[in-house]
Amino acid sequence: MLKKIILYIILLLSFIGLIYSAYKIVCWCIDNKNTKEQIETVENYIKQSEEDDSTIKIDFASLLEENSEVKGWIQIPNTNVNYPFVQHEDNSYYLTHSFDNSYNNAGWIFLDYRNNITSLDTNTIIYGHGRVDGTMFGSLKDTLTNEWLADSNNYKVIIYLPEKTYTFEIFSIYHVTTTDDYLKTKFNSIEEYDKFLKLIIGRSTYSFETKVENTDKIITLSTCYNDKEKMVVHGKLIIED
Repeated sequence: MLKKIILYIILLLSFIGLIYSAYKIVCWCIDNKNTKEQIETVENYIKQSEEDDSTIKIDFASLLEENSEVKGWIQIPNTNVNYPFVQHEDNSYYLTHSFDNSYNNAGWIFLDYRNNITSLDTNTIIYGHGRVDGTMFGSLKDTLTNEWLADSNNYKVIIYLPEKTYTFEIFSIYHVTTTDDYLKTKFNSIEEYDKFLKLIIGRSTYSFETKVENTDKIITLSTCYNDKEKMVVHGKLIIED
């Protein structure tokens, strides 16, 4: 009798696990569908520049009508990263909300609430989920591949704002056991910043041979690499148009 009870319990738990897994898959598919619809919507507000086909022009007025928290647009060559980014009063809201503010576990690309994108802090941080379908920051993993690294023209993070454009040159890429030691936005001394730069450059899986000074302002892109690690990209400001 006891064996039968144990067997029934095991079967019940297995059934519950199966139902839960199916539920999670359905939720992921719904989030994925809604995210792609949001991406298609925002793509209506960009077009290639007639003067330079390597740059884009963005209708920020229309984007701001869709979401008043839009702060800029981020683009990285030969990745899927080509989205507007937003900023909320905390770093949790856009982990579970899409561009249209609907609930969505795919989230959206967002600027650290501590940063001011127009004046730039020493370290500007932008976050996004590492979606397995390559949306949001899911394609940041491409920067680790030999194919992507073989073309130095890829080593850029371009930030478009309504009034200007920043170009950052990538100097460090890596994945690391989840930590927050690379998420500082301001530093109390030059020595502290020097130590920070040494830390993040030393982690890079590829030697970019890019010289970074303690007078440089940098950008940090952060996403998930897997359940236990973060994928991180750092770049230094080289052009402000």
